[in-house]
Amino acid sequence: MRLRVIAAAIAAVLAAGCAVGPDYKTPETPLPVSWTLEAPWRQATPNDVADKGPWWKRFSDAQLDALQDKALAGSPTLTIANARLAQARANLDVSSASRFPQLGLGARASRLKISANRPLTNYATTNASTVQNDFALSLNASYELDLAGRVQRTVEGATASAEQSAADLANTRLVLTADVANNYFNLRSTDIELDVISRSIGLQRRALELVTARHDLGAVSGLDVAQQQALLETTLTQVDVLKKQRAQYEHALATLTGTPAPSFALPVDLREIRPPAVPLGVPSEILQRRPDVASAERSMAAANAQIGVATAAFYPSFIISPTVGVDSRLIESLFNGPSLLWSVGVSATQVLFDGGRVRANVDFARAGYDATVGNYRRTVLTAMQEVEDGITGLSALDSATTQAQAAVAAARRVLDMATSRYEGGASTYLDVITSQQSLLTVERQAAQLQGQRLLTAVFLVKALGGDWEGPGTLGPLAKKE
Repeated sequence: MRLRVIAAAIAAVLAAGCAVGPDYKTPETPLPVSWTLEAPWRQATPNDVADKGPWWKRFSDAQLDALQDKALAGSPTLTIANARLAQARANLDVSSASRFPQLGLGARASRLKISANRPLTNYATTNASTVQNDFALSLNASYELDLAGRVQRTVEGATASAEQSAADLANTRLVLTADVANNYFNLRSTDIELDVISRSIGLQRRALELVTARHDLGAVSGLDVAQQQALLETTLTQVDVLKKQRAQYEHALATLTGTPAPSFALPVDLREIRPPAVPLGVPSEILQRRPDVASAERSMAAANAQIGVATAAFYPSFIISPTVGVDSRLIESLFNGPSLLWSVGVSATQVLFDGGRVRANVDFARAGYDATVGNYRRTVLTAMQEVEDGITGLSALDSATTQAQAAVAAARRVLDMATSRYEGGASTYLDVITSQQSLLTVERQAAQLQGQRLLTAVFLVKALGGDWEGPGTLGPLAKKE
């Protein structure tokens, strides 16, 4: 009965002539038809077929461009990702080679003595001891008939893995360039804060000189001098803290660009950098644009192929092994007709009992596929969340920046009025101190908001999967300027 079942299985496989296991289909992922937009945002259409290349050029900063080029050329992280892609492609070549017969050439030359006491093969003939030569040359071939599709599924899995590695490389590049931009904009934001504090220190020192002179003339008490001196010392302390933060951003940029931190430095640059307008497109385009989503999808394809590879173990494997060659004890007669030898045969292997090992391997492969499906859906949901966070974040920061600029102007007017009232004897010096502190706070807040706008713009570009058109044109804008 068992043999009949095996014969029926062989016949079914021969008749089907296709790979066992499920064919891969991308799972459906429900996506919203549009983003949640607030004014002044509007929907636009990115060019998804274009190269998602140097998105950082949208910020029009030559120093950032140079750092990105250096990071792409010298980053160890990118080197690792390139090496993994090369490994995956080499593994695909190994798997693809299984589709073709394997040929081998063998040669043998030996001199040997045959024992006279070896076991007899014929009692009518006695053995004799001889010393003779043995020369042989053979061509061997081996080819697996892929009736159950094991080789096909293996190639499918290796192809998907290579494509996944390519997507991982693209994602590594995107993450690397985003990290460079983030640290660079953090550094520039810190430079602006340091400049704000430096100007505040100059203002506070002039105020200290004024109140000291008035104290020397007996017009004010020593309390006013002490208050102004305390404010100045507090502000000077903030300079040291910001310089420490700037050094950390500088060191991070050194590592990202593959440069030793002690030999890396960036000069102070106070130029204003404006974030570019980013076209949003529709949510479904995330599936084509983000390399991490593409990597998760290719991981599913590779895991699905492994189910077929594991299932193929239920079916017999057939290997054809022809051999042709020559064998002679005399080298001069090696290529004569009588020296010819050949063989051809088929070997078949079928598992009859393995204690459930094959079934367990199939279950393991199916569970692995289910895990990749869950990871894919999680990646897509995370992508949706990140884009929405970027949209709402930029909208809020745009409004906050406008309000912060108005607050700076108002704080400067308050300081001017407080100083005039103090010099005229209409108020105490505490009003001047309070006005100086308020101006420093709102100016620093404005500088920080500008840095946050740049960081959030980088976050949104990364969430959308990179650049949307060639670096020379902006295309449809997603935000009205």
